[in-house]
Amino acid sequence: MEIGILLALIVFYIVIFYFLKMRPDKKRKKEQEDMKKSLAPGDAVTMIDGIVGNVCAVKDKTIVIETGADRVRLEYAHWAIMNKGVAIDQTQQ
Repeated sequence: MEIGILLALIVFYIVIFYFLKMRPDKKRKKEQEDMKKSLAPGDAVTMIDGIVGNVCAVKDKTIVIETGADRVRLEYAHWAIMNKGVAIDQTQQ
């Protein structure tokens, strides 16, 4: 009888772990991939290093962004995109 209770507890913890950790991570990853696929020239993006710019070109594995009035163009890998739009740090407001 004790083995059945122990087994039920283990299954319960695995189910809780799945719904609290793995499922939201999967959903967040899918949203990120959809956002990266929807990028088009002219969209504003924020990179993981904090650089903000507008998308100039979208290639297979990279994107080219243009930063500021000086029109500097930088090429980044797709994984380096933090989000679409301009991210504002809440601590500096």
